[in-house]
Amino acid sequence: MPIRLGKAGKATAFNELGRERDDAGDQDGALAAYAQASAIHPYWSAPWYNAGLIHKYRGDWVASLQANARAVQCEPRHEGALWNLGIAATALGDWPTARRAWRQYGIGIPDGEGPIDYFVGLTPIRVHGDEGTEVVWADRIDPARAILRNVPTPACGHRYGDLVLHDGAPNGYRLRGEREVPVFDALELIAPSEYATYEVLVEGVSSEDIEALVQRFKAADGFAENWTDSMEMLCRACSEGRPFGEGRHNHGADEAPGTLGPWRLGIASREEAAARAVLDAWQQENPDAGLHDLRCVLPATPRS
Repeated sequence: MPIRLGKAGKATAFNELGRERDDAGDQDGALAAYAQASAIHPYWSAPWYNAGLIHKYRGDWVASLQANARAVQCEPRHEGALWNLGIAATALGDWPTARRAWRQYGIGIPDGEGPIDYFVGLTPIRVHGDEGTEVVWADRIDPARAILRNVPTPACGHRYGDLVLHDGAPNGYRLRGEREVPVFDALELIAPSEYATYEVLVEGVSSEDIEALVQRFKAADGFAENWTDSMEMLCRACSEGRPFGEGRHNHGADEAPGTLGPWRLGIASREEAAARAVLDAWQQENPDAGLHDLRCVLPATPRS
């Protein structure tokens, strides 16, 4: 005799079908299966949450908020749904819903209106561009937003000072001092930085001289980074794992610079004239320094 499935069994079967379709890359088919599961068993959180995941990674924030809100209605302590509800609400600027989600999750978000002011700390964020991906350090200003505090290379399409929305699932780890901190993936750019990215090649000076130049940019309302020293190429397994201690393996090394360079410097500046002024003043005190090919490699995005 054929086995007859009850409502719960049918909903489970459609939910599993949705997972299989999602794993196979058929997101539309997965969403259709999750919708069938929810129609059969509307008070079960799993298909709502799974649909919300797809909408999150598509950047469809209205649909993600609706699906995760239904999952939370079904299961008020569903941590994944609460977190994704907070992300979606943050993306939409729905601050009352974001506050409720974070608080229901267990985070002590302060009272207030408008954007949430809840500094979490310095956090590594993986940013993605058309030509590359990088992990950069950022000030995490609430559970789902961070301001980039490195000077990314232009390949990743981001700038120093960009405000990004980021995921809540750790995807790798880095060391801050002796403490492991999780890496979070950026989901989208919320507000572009007012800083453009410039690049210059410097030679004839030591790494200590370059550090002094970096400090000059910081004092002049800019930022600079010695990309020659600070950048490290990692394979995907290391980037999304622990590229330190026993988790580290050899990727090969670029040719190390000499004691006097050349040094590849990334600069964040609002205006090219301001960057040139800092470089000219520093070069007057370091006449042996050679400065080559200052150029804008990623313009600032005009604010509307």
